[in-house]
Amino acid sequence: MKTIYCISGLGADERAFSKLKIDGHILQVIPWLMPEPAETLPQYAERMRVGITEDNPILMGLSFGGMVCTEIAKQIPVSRIILISSIKSSKELPWWMKMVAALRLNKIVPLKSTRLTQPIQNRMLGVQSEEEKTLVAGFRRDVDLPYTTWAVNQAINWKNDWQHPNTCHIHGDNDHMFPIKNIKPTFIIKKAGHFMIMNRAAEVSTCINSVLCGT
Repeated sequence: MKTIYCISGLGADERAFSKLKIDGHILQVIPWLMPEPAETLPQYAERMRVGITEDNPILMGLSFGGMVCTEIAKQIPVSRIILISSIKSSKELPWWMKMVAALRLNKIVPLKSTRLTQPIQNRMLGVQSEEEKTLVAGFRRDVDLPYTTWAVNQAINWKNDWQHPNTCHIHGDNDHMFPIKNIKPTFIIKKAGHFMIMNRAAEVSTCINSVLCGT
């Protein structure tokens, strides 16, 4: 069986991929590393790729993890990139992220999650069930604030116009984090939000299996 190296979304872990059913492949999640002082995203990607042991691997990135996958693919040969609820280039960043970056608001406004901000965050993520709310709450509880601060800054300031030629991009048309109007995905999942890897896992799996058939 072939390995798919997975990188989760900001602050998430291997549980984000737990509901995917991919034929003939093993999903191996590369755990997040703590960023070093003043580390750039390409430098961070260089450290993350140490967890990849196969030649010409398949990479799968969820949300911010997709950006990291793209940066890794600039450094080593990869056979395919699968992006889920992510973006391929900085052109696909939503206007509000670009505004936050331009005004450096992320340096001013505290990024720590609170009871007041959690409902807004859940809506942005497209969290639906109580199970999903509990899971996301666990992600928030476990993530380190210095990592979150670094990752948010890297995401909103991502400068990239390169795309791997063998990229599969799966996106929901109700994604509030990365609105589809800015994006040209390979597959569109109707009425799906940013958290579709959990609440629309069967459809996401079908899209992935269709592109991996024969790989």
